[in-house]
Amino acid sequence: MTALEPGTIIDNFQLEEIVYRGGMATLWRVTRADLPIPLVMKVPRLDYGDDPAAIVGFEVEQMIMPTLSGVHVPRFVAAGDFTAMPYIVMEFVNGPSLRDRLEQTPLPAAEVAAIGTKISNALHHLHRQHVIHLDLKPSSVLFRASGEAVLIDYGLAHNNQLPDLLDEQFRLPMGTGPYISPEQLHGIRNDARSDLFALGVTLYFLATGERPFGNPGSISGLRKRLYREPVPPCVRQGNVPPWLQEIILHCLEVEPARRYKTAAQVAFDLQNPAQVKLTERAERRSRSSLATTAGRWLRSIGSDPAARSSVADHLASAPIVMVAVDLMHGMEALGDALRRAARRVLASEPGARLSCVAVLKTSRVALDSNVDGEGRNLHVQRLVELKHWARGLEAAADLVTFHVLEAPDPATAIIEYAQSNDVDHIVLGARASSALRRFLGSVSSRVVAEAPCTVTVVRTPQTERGEAD
Repeated sequence: MTALEPGTIIDNFQLEEIVYRGGMATLWRVTRADLPIPLVMKVPRLDYGDDPAAIVGFEVEQMIMPTLSGVHVPRFVAAGDFTAMPYIVMEFVNGPSLRDRLEQTPLPAAEVAAIGTKISNALHHLHRQHVIHLDLKPSSVLFRASGEAVLIDYGLAHNNQLPDLLDEQFRLPMGTGPYISPEQLHGIRNDARSDLFALGVTLYFLATGERPFGNPGSISGLRKRLYREPVPPCVRQGNVPPWLQEIILHCLEVEPARRYKTAAQVAFDLQNPAQVKLTERAERRSRSSLATTAGRWLRSIGSDPAARSSVADHLASAPIVMVAVDLMHGMEALGDALRRAARRVLASEPGARLSCVAVLKTSRVALDSNVDGEGRNLHVQRLVELKHWARGLEAAADLVTFHVLEAPDPATAIIEYAQSNDVDHIVLGARASSALRRFLGSVSSRVVAEAPCTVTVVRTPQTERGEAD
């Protein structure tokens, strides 16, 4: 292997300086004349003991990184084969690592939620590319100058559309001790909810300054998370609010089926703490009794949880569906049609989260009054009307949330809400045609044209005539 030092040229990349030297790899800042962006080259340490998993993990990363795209991953540039010089060249994300914040923990709840939202969004976009990270931890999270979380280090990752070299060659569980999920201990590598468990560990650490399961160094120590609950976050740190404890412990459920279904749903709750559905998790003040823990230990012996067949199947089973409801007087028949459409969606997608949204239109220039002629708060009134509309949905309360958006442009408000909350499906009504609406463009037509997801437009047999939307 070529000796590496500043000035060395490898496949037209010039090594400048070492950025990081770890146990398994070294990171070099590199340059190439035709690439003006900052670059980093990752080179494995082939002298690192006799552990073949390190080499296979580097091969996995070389396979997976070229398949990834988007702001939440480093841009892949090039790779070198083991037959000559193994390396990966990627965009250098010159931003802080989440690991840098650990010395400042515990953090305020609002800051934990903001950081958790960014990581959740990054995970959701990774999962939509059929990849499960399986080694999420603070050191694998960077932040761009623009604020987005970037996930790095894919040596343990699983891509549902590529061969899983680690699964084919090794049987011991792989991951970082404090963050590894219970199902990973059983060798299951194709469940996206494993990343949500690691996210829960990270949120717990940020909120309390401690890891929920310590830092075990043995298989028996790791297996304790199969039957022993963590100390509730509010016991570790008294100012952890109930909604944050609910989210953290929801992520840390032993059984994947009891966790959030997708990272997008975690992000949704972190951004809407007032609408988090509180369960006994939020009120927990101690671990379960010794008898309960012993029963869980007995059940954990020989247990073999089933995993989903693919990340795509998993995401498809738990979409976020947004219903944009027009609450104006005269739109009752259209509201009924929307309710029927929403019920059909819930019947076909039993794991869906339903977000009921109404837009309170405001003036672009004038200062609007926030009360109606009877002195009632308009925002509150719309929220009450929206909840009244939803009574006929016959949906579980913990799967439905309500939001009143105030904006001068309803179409823009709906589109931006869908983008920021990773909505998978929008259901909205279309009003009757009019010359003005044909000239200005309708809300429904703009949402269909610009929304980042599936859109269903609902009409009545004779859709009411109303004002231009």
